[in-house]
Amino acid sequence: MKYEHLFQPIKLAGVVFKNRIFASPTGLRYTFINGTLMPTAPQYYGRKAMGGAAAVAVGECIVDSLYAKTTEYKIEMDNPAAVHGLSLLTDSVNRYGAVCVAELSHGGAGANRYPGAPDVIYGPVDYTYFDGRQVKEMPEEIIERTIQKYGEAALMAKKCGFGMVNVHAGHGWMMHQFLNPKLNTRKDKWGGAPIENRARITVECLKSIRKAVGPKFPIEVRISGSECYEGGYDIEEGIAFAKQIEDYCDLIHVSVGSHEVESLFPITHPSIFLDEGCNVKYAAEVKKHVKTPVAAIGALCDPELLEDIIASGKADVVEMARALIADPDLPIKAQTGREDEINKCMRCLTCFSDLVRNGHFSCACNPEIGREEEALFFPKPAQLKKVLVVGGGIGGMEAAITAAQRGHKVTLCEKSSELGGTLNCERNVPFKFRLDDYIERQKRTIEKLGVDVRLNTEVTPENAASFGADAIIAALGAVT
Repeated sequence: MKYEHLFQPIKLAGVVFKNRIFASPTGLRYTFINGTLMPTAPQYYGRKAMGGAAAVAVGECIVDSLYAKTTEYKIEMDNPAAVHGLSLLTDSVNRYGAVCVAELSHGGAGANRYPGAPDVIYGPVDYTYFDGRQVKEMPEEIIERTIQKYGEAALMAKKCGFGMVNVHAGHGWMMHQFLNPKLNTRKDKWGGAPIENRARITVECLKSIRKAVGPKFPIEVRISGSECYEGGYDIEEGIAFAKQIEDYCDLIHVSVGSHEVESLFPITHPSIFLDEGCNVKYAAEVKKHVKTPVAAIGALCDPELLEDIIASGKADVVEMARALIADPDLPIKAQTGREDEINKCMRCLTCFSDLVRNGHFSCACNPEIGREEEALFFPKPAQLKKVLVVGGGIGGMEAAITAAQRGHKVTLCEKSSELGGTLNCERNVPFKFRLDDYIERQKRTIEKLGVDVRLNTEVTPENAASFGADAIIAALGAVT
């Protein structure tokens, strides 16, 4: 096996994960307003498990529907009506030998930002949130309620078939707010200068979870190893936090940043301008100081890099979100020597922009995402045809691939001397090298499928009939 470290199993709290590739949480809005799941959610998460990931995390499972929901479209872990959908979801993941993970979240001061939400929001202290809303200091009774809610949510996750929970203690959510040394200036045991006080609510929630689920159920904690902005805390504070929680969890997932600082978005979710694996260094630093296994994340999609991270000891697990949206089959392709077939994430952020605009994910280079049922269970063609695809740009190449995969005999005509269309003008731009990867992968796929490619060939109304096609797909960027 080429990537022997990457595909070495790992055991956490007695549970065996078949490799070191985990699908990290994605905040998919496949939920109804009442906090229950839409039928499309199991297909989305199950598709990642089918592709070979060892763990598949379900994003933003809210522990307290009264005080913790950030938007109305979140899974409510204290809603009995959610049990049925969650059980179907975990079955769709577990059947492929992957562990289904519930990301337990609490918005803290970022909660209740939707129409009809309760008008009270709690954070570590009284202050004005960045969107202008007034935050109240979380009183002792609400802190105790929150601790109990985490245990109850974890138990519900276990009963529904989840095999691990991921406690979100980073990115500006509730636990991160309590950890922030500049924000949390409380005078009691839940805040102030000592890291022990600011980490206390996280530790107590982890204790509550362990009591609820028992010893043979792994707990992962996601932290921001550094806030990565001037005035925010640095990696030393991240290390100190990791040392506070390591005895109460089984995997420390090291991310960076905070949602409360908008400029950090392209750092927490590395943009195309940043290097591959740019945030791994934070996980590597944390790992030097703790005995608990550590997971790295951030601009990861190349199997060679993933193997090096594990082999060199920078981390014990690699986690990916967008990379497994661009290609859910990345793990099995890497494991079976088909690296050249991996559709590597271009970090174009189409997935995020569509999530914000439309409430669901789509991908610029993987049309299957969001349409999993259609892609997996689409009926075979009643009749195979000779298909003519006009235009060899991105749309034409994908149309030719899809038609050929369906069994049709395909001819692809492009009036210029090369395939790729408008993306060719971006070639040789260093930070856009994944665009080159994409074009070349599409070309290889077209060749493997036996598509008849005709360059320097223009199709016109006068000569279209000469190709003898039963169907014509016009994939031109502009039609005059």
